[in-house]
Order: sequence, then C-alpha cells, then structure tokens
Amino acid sequence: MAIKALKLRSVLTALALVVAPGAAVMGTAGEAFAVTKISHATATSMFREVGITWSSSGGCSDRNVSTCTSFDQLNLATAQGAQTLKRATGCALNITGGTETGHASGTYSHWNGYKLDFGKTTCVSNYVKNTFTYIGVRGDGAPQWRSGSGNVYADEGNHWDVTYYNCGGC
Repeated sequence: MAIKALKLRSVLTALALVVAPGAAVMGTAGEAFAVTKISHATATSMFREVGITWSSSGGCSDRNVSTCTSFDQLNLATAQGAQTLKRATGCALNITGGTETGHASGTYSHWNGYKLDFGKTTCVSNYVKNTFTYIGVRGDGAPQWRSGSGNVYADEGNHWDVTYYNCGGC
C-alpha cells in the first residue's frame, strides 16, 4: 500500500510540473481541469510530425510582436486539436495565428492558448461546412460551425479562427 501511494504521489508531482500554475478550464459539470501549456518548440515539433505548416507576416515567432506567429504558452489540447484536424481532413494546413499579441482578448483567446488561425483553403472549408454543425454567426458577424467534440470554427473571411476546448478526439 505504501508503494502505491508513493508511486501516485510521484505521478501527481510530475503532472504538476507540466501544468501552468493556476491554469484551469471548467468541465461541463463545473469541475476544474488543469490546462497544460507547451513551448513554441514543442508545438512546432508536433505540427511538423503531421505536416502542418505555419507562417507569419513578420517572419518571426515572438509572442509579444503582433506580426509574428507564436505558439509559446499554447494549450497542449489546442496543438493536438490541430493534429486531429490535419489527420481527419488530409488537407494542407497552414497556421497564420497563434498565441501572439494582437488578437481579441477573453478567456478562450489566442493569448490564453485556446485558438489558432488557419489559412483558408477550399479543402478545409468544404470539410468544416460539410462535417460540422452550423451554429450561427458570432457577435462580429463571422459564421460558425461546431465539431462533434465541441470545438468552434469561425469563418473570418480570409482564415479560419478555431477555438479548441479539447483535442478533438485525439
């Protein structure tokens, strides 16, 4: 019994090291779940693994510069959600917006690691519109679709603004 308790304590300690202090997301029943943050390097490795590309108008990755595309402090579930989208669609995916400054604020924002912007392609647009459920327009007029797992895809004209509440069934 003491060995099991020690192993459990070690696992919990290890988990605590990868979770940002104070970071939490609310579950459907109001329970709080920790959100795991990842580095830019970890995210780019995950994206390369499945063939996702990224670009920035400034050719940089500094989180504090709005013309960069950064993945610093991205939620692990967001990166996994992008991987799920790539695997499910087989479409070319290019990320044009990550956690850098300059996006709208809010709990489920780019800055807080919940959102990615994808360059718009016919392949991705057809997949989203034919697979997910149309849920109406957002306050800013962007039409939205909800995936079966609950993630929300907003058509912002020249790109898809995706809010990942989870990894999309990874």
